Amino acid sequence: MPELPQVPLTLEGSNVLHQIFRFDWTAWKELPLDERTAISEEFSGLLARWEGGNTEPNGHPNQSALFSQIGHKGDLILIHFRDSLEDLNRVELELAQTRLYPFLQQTSSYLSVVELGLYESSEKIYAQLAEKGLEPGTPEWNAGAGEATARTFASLSSRLFPAIPPAKYLCFYPMDRKRGEQVNWYTEPMADRRAMMHEHGLIGRRYADHVRQIITGSIGLDDWEWGVDLFADDPIVFKKLIYEMRFDKVSAVYASFGQFFLSVRVHASNVNQWFDGTLA
Repeated sequence: MPELPQVPLTLEGSNVLHQIFRFDWTAWKELPLDERTAISEEFSGLLARWEGGNTEPNGHPNQSALFSQIGHKGDLILIHFRDSLEDLNRVELELAQTRLYPFLQQTSSYLSVVELGLYESSEKIYAQLAEKGLEPGTPEWNAGAGEATARTFASLSSRLFPAIPPAKYLCFYPMDRKRGEQVNWYTEPMADRRAMMHEHGLIGRRYADHVRQIITGSIGLDDWEWGVDLFADDPIVFKKLIYEMRFDKVSAVYASFGQFFLSVRVHASNVNQWFDGTLA
């Protein structure tokens, strides 16, 4: 048999953009009250449309959500889930045309795509293709791998194109797998990586009733390799889940983490209260 690929197969779904803003409160408070009201109502209507999403023509939610950020790293986070990069770009441009936009100072953004890694099935698929006499990297091999994953893609549509969870709190952070000096995730055999990811996933499943996790891949799209969004109604769950995961091998040995962003959901129905400082 030929040497089998060490890259696990992945499935990709929604394209995701995180936008992080500071809000120019000084300039905002200088506006007359009626002008502030008109601007906030205009944005509230836009956000309501984004929250509702657009399920045509394929049934994907294609939603956006607004969060009020806690701490010094920013004031607002907008998250957009769309079917294409072009759709995300249209969202950016639509926001830029609003009267609110001059008060939004974007400090960071993160571009990624919902990703499901098929560690559990990749080795099996590769072995089956090799047994048929197919060579890795050939059109026949690629077609066979595509056929083998097509059924999985259809069955996981709700995870690949998710609705934004209604939870109150969001924890977002980017991360890498280490690939330097003493350890390198990408030189470990696939079987070892699969076993470590299985252990890692078991921890997440124990918290499934309390937190919703959406993993997005960003290799070649942004500065880190993955983005992680955690949604929960109790923010202490974030601490407990991430702390427990630090003790498994994937995180303890191979993970590097970026900044953590913690925020509270702001719905279109009460976004006006955020702008006038009365949000409860």
